[in-house]
Amino acid sequence: MDEIDTNVGLIFDKLDGWLDGFFRLLPNIVVALIVLGVFWLLGLALDRFVNSAAARRGRHSLGEVGGSLARWAMAIVGMMLAVTIVAPSVSPGDLFAGLGVSSVAIGFAFKDILQNMLAGILILLRQPFEVGDQIISGGHEGTVERIETRATMITTYDGRRVVIPNAVIYTDSVVVNTAFPMRRSEYDIGIGCNDPWDKARALMEKTCASVEGVSSDPPPETIPVELGDFANVVRLRWWTKSDRASQIHVFGEVLQAVYKALDEEGIDMPYPTQIHLFHDQTEEVDGDRSKQREGWPAGRGDVPRPRRQAMAQKAGE
Repeated sequence: MDEIDTNVGLIFDKLDGWLDGFFRLLPNIVVALIVLGVFWLLGLALDRFVNSAAARRGRHSLGEVGGSLARWAMAIVGMMLAVTIVAPSVSPGDLFAGLGVSSVAIGFAFKDILQNMLAGILILLRQPFEVGDQIISGGHEGTVERIETRATMITTYDGRRVVIPNAVIYTDSVVVNTAFPMRRSEYDIGIGCNDPWDKARALMEKTCASVEGVSSDPPPETIPVELGDFANVVRLRWWTKSDRASQIHVFGEVLQAVYKALDEEGIDMPYPTQIHLFHDQTEEVDGDRSKQREGWPAGRGDVPRPRRQAMAQKAGE
């Protein structure tokens, strides 16, 4: 086995050179750390300024994201200056060139993350919805809890949290239920075919208007929408506050009140009804549409006999 020849003196010479270089660069390192600390403090101050400015305008989420981006931007600039101080041979142009190449590589590697971040910033800037709004997106419905750079978090009405990527929300359709103070609800109610339309409609509107939570401006209204097989359908429409709790509770109260009012006034709300007619299709006048019976009961007058009875009578004659 060959022995490895180690020159202890050469190792100590290397270490001595490194220490000499460190002590020569020590003033630069101290200055670089001071510059880095100053820029970090400037970033914190800028973060607080952006947050306070956004808070005065009611844009808390935008202030948090903007302040965070400003803080890290100042930190990156401070790090670049610190590198140029420690290594004077490195120019700012070299750092920017390296940063440009690195940013392209980072962009490809973290495409989805950057896409969600950009979408989050655009959502915060354009504000299609805000924290506290009730929205429907991607089959999920709930209250917006928080808007971050990566995702938007909503709390569903049954107490669960859904995290939706910002890119999905920004490119997909979103229904904002609380975008306006008022929201319209409607329900189709069937009344008996022989019941008076005007009386039923007036009763529905009056009863609906008396329910607490139903807006008086605009007032409830009814629209006849269908002449059904077993009922005439009237569509009742009314306005409530746009939040889900108000809308769903008032909806139930309106249905219950209208049902009781119609029932007390004797206005029928019929169940689906079907009439099946059974009769002999082989009558003595089969094929003669002017004489062949079509319904049951047959009604008054002569009723065509089944073909077998007519044939039996002829045979007996």
